[in-house]
Amino acid sequence: MLILITYDVSTEDADGRKRLRKVAKQCVNYGQRVQNSVFECVVDAAKYRQIKATLEDIIDKDKDSLRFYNLGNNYKSKVTHIGIKESYDIEGPLIF
Repeated sequence: MLILITYDVSTEDADGRKRLRKVAKQCVNYGQRVQNSVFECVVDAAKYRQIKATLEDIIDKDKDSLRFYNLGNNYKSKVTHIGIKESYDIEGPLIF
């Protein structure tokens, strides 16, 4: 299933900047950055629960916010991209 993760982490102090780096690093482990604070992640239900719990542990719920959008398994018809910075096919083969 495709999960869209968005976040807004307060960076007014050093702790906030550290949280921001940690959140981004965890999101990179699970998906593709499509905008500064937006990641597309193709995961199963177990991985979804895992990343959600991990990110919840990192953020300060009084200062930061996380949003998870579950686009499901039939997401290709639900995503339209316009403009630069096209993404790669998340489920396609990786060629190095």
